[in-house]
Amino acid sequence: MLALIAGQGRLPELLAETAHQQGRDIVYCAFHDAPAGAVTPDIVFRMETLGTLLRKLRARKVTEVCLVGGIHRPKFDPFKLDLASLRLVPRFLSALGKGDDGALRAVLGLFEENGMTVRGAHEILPSLVPGAGVLSRVQPGKADRADAARGAEIVAAMGQADVGQACVVARRQALAIEAMPGTDWMLASLRDRAEGLPEGGLLYKAPKPGQDRRVDLPAIGPATIRGAAAAGLRGVVIEAGGVMILDRDDTVAAADAARLFLWVRDPEAS
Repeated sequence: MLALIAGQGRLPELLAETAHQQGRDIVYCAFHDAPAGAVTPDIVFRMETLGTLLRKLRARKVTEVCLVGGIHRPKFDPFKLDLASLRLVPRFLSALGKGDDGALRAVLGLFEENGMTVRGAHEILPSLVPGAGVLSRVQPGKADRADAARGAEIVAAMGQADVGQACVVARRQALAIEAMPGTDWMLASLRDRAEGLPEGGLLYKAPKPGQDRRVDLPAIGPATIRGAAAAGLRGVVIEAGGVMILDRDDTVAAADAARLFLWVRDPEAS
């Protein structure tokens, strides 16, 4: 039995649909503040009731769990704790005092201690993670390749500080870096560029160095392409094997329509 711990976005519903097509039994678990979607949750929970969630999953004989979709770090409200979660309070407080990666590892550890194997979304649907190559009709040029290499350096440095997974680079200069509000917010901030900033450039997106790829793997989709086009970029580059593409056909079509390149870059590329 597989439990999907569903955050925001389209990906949780896509995985639920895929699991059903594969004939797998699933338990769909939604955070209490996740927007209503096409899938009716079997369980609705919050961080303060995580102990009860674990108990319910054990009762349903869940052996695998997948954390999927956008999950914002919640505020811990001690008044919403239930009895089954009281013993977890020290771990909650310790996790919230760490960076995003540390908090996620703490949560993953709880599921594993309860006999559940943590699976990545790309393990359930391998086609989410494309191999290296240019998917669009437009091809990156020499300057784009230099910008992509610079983007890889920047995202690696950001990852060491647990900051974000994307940046915008033009002429090897960082025009923007991703922070907590996310990639769409970063791209929107570039729509009206300050005087003196170089034109063009690209969005580069990759996982953090050493990131646990079973959870919080970065993703792009058609909206990402539209945001890049609105920001005046020439293309989008993602790390091969490290970034998911949602609705791949629509994403590629959006890139072709906007005359942007969409490059799945080998991390070993020069």
